Amino acid sequence: MANTTSTTVPMSLASVTLEVADLDAARGFYRDFGVDAYVRLRAAETPSAGFRGFTLALTVTGAATVDGFVGAAVAAGATVLKPATRSLWGYGGVVRAPDGTIWKIATSEKKHTGPATRDIDEVVLLIGVENVKATREFYVGRGLTVAKSFGGKYAEFAPGRPGAVKLALYKRRALAKDLGVPVDGTGAHRVVLGGTAEAFTDLDGFVWEATGAPVPTP
Repeated sequence: MANTTSTTVPMSLASVTLEVADLDAARGFYRDFGVDAYVRLRAAETPSAGFRGFTLALTVTGAATVDGFVGAAVAAGATVLKPATRSLWGYGGVVRAPDGTIWKIATSEKKHTGPATRDIDEVVLLIGVENVKATREFYVGRGLTVAKSFGGKYAEFAPGRPGAVKLALYKRRALAKDLGVPVDGTGAHRVVLGGTAEAFTDLDGFVWEATGAPVPTP
């Protein structure tokens, strides 16, 4: 496992902004889903069709908590893409929000051994890229610090502060397969990453905006 660090000024992911068609509806959905503290919202300005190339993943403790978040999402208007089931890695499911954003909720635990909670252990923004190694090195050159890296399959960067959304890379085709959606997509990603350095666009078209020092999202 490689562990690469940058020699440039450290940079981190400070915020995640979703571009949505209906701001009021999206605010209500994310409040009821229970993840409104992790994302910002703004009106969509560019068209998008098909797979947007990313997912937001919640890691929680316990299968009952996975079921609780999936149930809350569906009650608020989400569509189930993959029902919550046991797998080799644990237990989880995938839903699509009314605005089109795909969310994965998972735990490493396979059994319903405890009560459901509304606690979230970790939130990861997982973007699908054509070349994990090249994109990883691109971000290292921009000042991000690699926390985990598994060759050309997966890379994860260190968060800028405790409780912040983590950024991770996965091959686009593999990510679409994992989410249960066709890989094809056109137009905007409908997600904007706020960073603690200058604005830029990465190798796969994901847009970063300069936001200054990391602060809690409203």
